[in-house]
Amino acid sequence: MNPENTLSMKAKFTVAAILLFAGASCYAQKIATLEVNLSRPAFGMKIPVSVNLDEITYLSDTLLALYENKDGRREAVAFQIEADNPRKMTWLVASGNSENEKHVYELTGEKSKFPTAVNATARDGALIIHAGEQNLLQYFFKTVYPPPGVDSAYRRSGFIHPLWSPHGQELTRIQPPDHYHHYGIWNPWTQVEFEGEKLDFWNINSKQATVRFANFVSVGGGPVFAEFEALHEHVVLKKTGTDKVAMNELQSVRVYEPDKSNDCFIVDFNINMNCAGESPFKILEYRYAGLGWRTTRAWDRMNSMVLTSEGKDRKSADGSKARWCIVQGEIDDDYAGVVMMSFPTNYNHPEPLRIWPENQYNRGDMFANFCPTKDMDWNLMPGNKYNLRYRFLVYNGRLDREKAESTWNYFAYPPKVTVRKQ
Repeated sequence: MNPENTLSMKAKFTVAAILLFAGASCYAQKIATLEVNLSRPAFGMKIPVSVNLDEITYLSDTLLALYENKDGRREAVAFQIEADNPRKMTWLVASGNSENEKHVYELTGEKSKFPTAVNATARDGALIIHAGEQNLLQYFFKTVYPPPGVDSAYRRSGFIHPLWSPHGQELTRIQPPDHYHHYGIWNPWTQVEFEGEKLDFWNINSKQATVRFANFVSVGGGPVFAEFEALHEHVVLKKTGTDKVAMNELQSVRVYEPDKSNDCFIVDFNINMNCAGESPFKILEYRYAGLGWRTTRAWDRMNSMVLTSEGKDRKSADGSKARWCIVQGEIDDDYAGVVMMSFPTNYNHPEPLRIWPENQYNRGDMFANFCPTKDMDWNLMPGNKYNLRYRFLVYNGRLDREKAESTWNYFAYPPKVTVRKQ
């Protein structure tokens, strides 16, 4: 072979190797350092954090990786990107127990892939959110009818049942004989003034109005959370036999990957409402309305308890205002509960509570409800958008005031992510 040709081939190989190395380095390059400071003790809980990804990089979602620098080690961290405008990247910060914890991450330009940890599967008219074989909650989009012999006016769609504890116990109940219109976790309004009529969307046996599932806007799972967005129509049942949609509600429900070390998981509710037409939807003051939870039949006044952010218990919580409310009790030789949390921007926050009294049905059945219109009207006007946000921490074991307060604070004031670009 001609020596000149040999040199030429060597040069080509060298250039190709340099280009290949440069390309690989480009994909593995450090894009930014992300710092998260947990200012108060989080008691080992996993805290959701998010960052505007488009302010950091326009690199494709498929070419990003996240690492945490922990005790001299570099550990890969699962994250999930929402394809909004701008894109948002979310991950879970695994906390310790100290104040002012600093967590340092590296965002790099390289391929990474994490398996789907939480998914949504449709089956028999219901959407089940699950982490592998562990069911977390079920949302019914089909219409569920009451038991035989009960007025079909009690039928309903667009509700959650069951909400399962991490150990698999059902924490909700539907169609109890005392209130056939109770549907696990659901969100109707009791007294509404609409086009000159006073209507009841809660007590659906009145046959005045109801709430129906209309359609899914989105459904999906991922390495960090599963989420669905469902359109609910608040419908007036006209005596002429025709129905009229008075208000549209877009309800987003996000369920984060369970925290197995703490036997808990987070459910976020984001409820957007707007008038369906040119008529106002005036929600009138009433003692119960809004996000309600009919709890498991296993709970009564002897084996369950209530504690609010203001220190109220089962005897004194009803009618009080709260940022959060613990409802927990014994179930199946175990203990489980939920911390219900209200976001600071919610209407009439801290929100009034409706908590059933201890002598309810002579055994103390449990019902818990954030009711922003318990002591004042709320006038929804055409052309405007209205929003309510709630977080449920679902757990096994017992939760105390200190942990509930910390959990609410990290919901109300999410940790800021400090970004240092390279």
